[in-house]
Amino acid sequence: MSVLDRSALEASPLADLHATASELSIDGYRRLRRAALIDAILDKQEGADRPAPSDDELLEEEEEEDRATTRRRRGRRGGRGRSSAGASAQEDEPAAEQEAPDAGPAEPAKDDDQREDDDRGPDEDRGPDQDRGSDQDELVAGVVELLPNGSGFVRVQPPNPSDDDVYISAAQVKRCELVSGDQVTGPKRAPRRSERFASLIRIETINARPASELADSVRFDDLPAQFPNAQLTIGSGDATLEAIDWLTPVGKGSRVTIVGAARSGKSHTLRQLADALAEHDGLSVQVVLAGVRPEEIAEWGKAKVAPAAALSFAASEDAQNGVIEPVIDQARRLAARGSDAVVLIDSLDGCSPQMARKALASARDITDGGSLTVIATASAPIGGETTVIALDHELTSVGRFPAIDIFASGTMRPELLVGNEGAEAIARIRIEASEIAAE
Repeated sequence: MSVLDRSALEASPLADLHATASELSIDGYRRLRRAALIDAILDKQEGADRPAPSDDELLEEEEEEDRATTRRRRGRRGGRGRSSAGASAQEDEPAAEQEAPDAGPAEPAKDDDQREDDDRGPDEDRGPDQDRGSDQDELVAGVVELLPNGSGFVRVQPPNPSDDDVYISAAQVKRCELVSGDQVTGPKRAPRRSERFASLIRIETINARPASELADSVRFDDLPAQFPNAQLTIGSGDATLEAIDWLTPVGKGSRVTIVGAARSGKSHTLRQLADALAEHDGLSVQVVLAGVRPEEIAEWGKAKVAPAAALSFAASEDAQNGVIEPVIDQARRLAARGSDAVVLIDSLDGCSPQMARKALASARDITDGGSLTVIATASAPIGGETTVIALDHELTSVGRFPAIDIFASGTMRPELLVGNEGAEAIARIRIEASEIAAE
């Protein structure tokens, strides 16, 4: 287990702190407040045992925990009373417990007690009424397959799903930066109550390397980035896509927004781009639909790239944030491992401004490494783009293509993607268009 400093512990969720305390065999850790728990972990790592909490402290913590449990149960009872309202709001929930089509068995439905178990962390003692089981020391080995909600399974007979597969929580996936295809080992525990699958207690090795080594690796946001210098050629017969190739080239690691008024063709252009990029070898392409028309969800089902998640514009802002974030996180892990990933999002208008910036800012060309390209639709540029593709509603409405607004579109440092001659050609086209507009 790697040594954690105070800043890392303070940034960790409570479940992770409990899991760390369990591994360090800290007595009474579940009854400690967050600050005291962090101090206890630091003391234990430094070799100093923290004094056990006093009876008064334990009583105070137990009373507070009982009050919190009562509030949670009251909230759940109130939630169960909703019928028609709950049905109408179902679409607002991100597809957190549903698995992608043909990806194998879905995550089992969980009752209230199981959700509390998940919140406590994988290694925590769950009380005398829940036997931790003698099979905790039983090791499992297999291949990771991630779900759209950020959790996943260890497939013990890859690529086929089976009843012997082991569930991996989203917290473990994020903490160990797992991607689909990783080979992992670790102890498992038997399923509890209505759980269908066993759960992974902890991850010991990833691709035959200790998990602690990967945990100590450089964070994605700290990896050096450079301006994109390898063009993603589209190679399509569509007039608008050909114009994008010439006027607004897209590279590996580009931050791209396709902007324009309603009905200017943003979604259609994104779908055409997805089909074209799917033809590239060695490129991981994922699509997220967040806030689109229901008819467009059906149309995307016929595309070459099936959406990893899809919500209509009726979904809430939080729900749309919830389907975008796990896909971006998985693509970040792929790029950090040296792969080239592309995420296409339709659209950023319905999510929060912070989520829109986070998704777009994740795109980068890592120096001597992989890349993450983000291409998203929006009504206006978000800021920080390396490429903006502006569509002209008037041209689209009368069927004149390519329907690109030359003056509002552009790519930073195009010479890195198409060479100096290509960049000069783009400049000449803009000058000619300016002269024509002035006449």
